[in-house]
Amino acid sequence: MPRYPDRPHVGVGALVVEDGKVLMVKRKYPPRQGYWSIPGGHVELGERIEDAAARELYEETGVKAVPKGVVNLDELIVYDGEGRVEYHYVLIDVLLERVEGEPRPGSDALEVAWMDIREAAERSDVTMSTRGLMEKILGGVVRLDAPFKPRLTSYRC
Repeated sequence: MPRYPDRPHVGVGALVVEDGKVLMVKRKYPPRQGYWSIPGGHVELGERIEDAAARELYEETGVKAVPKGVVNLDELIVYDGEGRVEYHYVLIDVLLERVEGEPRPGSDALEVAWMDIREAAERSDVTMSTRGLMEKILGGVVRLDAPFKPRLTSYRC
């Protein structure tokens, strides 16, 4: 996404949790280059949210997974030193279950690692949005046992 957008952009986070650990990537590009986060990226025009999360997960980690549903919605607005909006994302986190592949760094990742959820919530080199998601999981606000399945509605005019 370009800096200083003229509108918010929709992004997805791909949340894969196994044995109390979350699959994380070290970001190769801004915003928050060099920080750890869950894999994610933009929803493409005509792409379903769950499909976007599965695609981003595969592109960044080589892991193929089945979407279970949406577990969280956040908004991220980053201001520059002059108070202008530098980035604005609507972030939708999708829980996925790994079905194939061992994690390895892909297109937008410097590194890939499994990280304890509590550790991810406490580390200073984890993005704010990911730390917030981990805190919500630990606090029971985000329930991994009850993902929401978005309904697709499309029209032809």
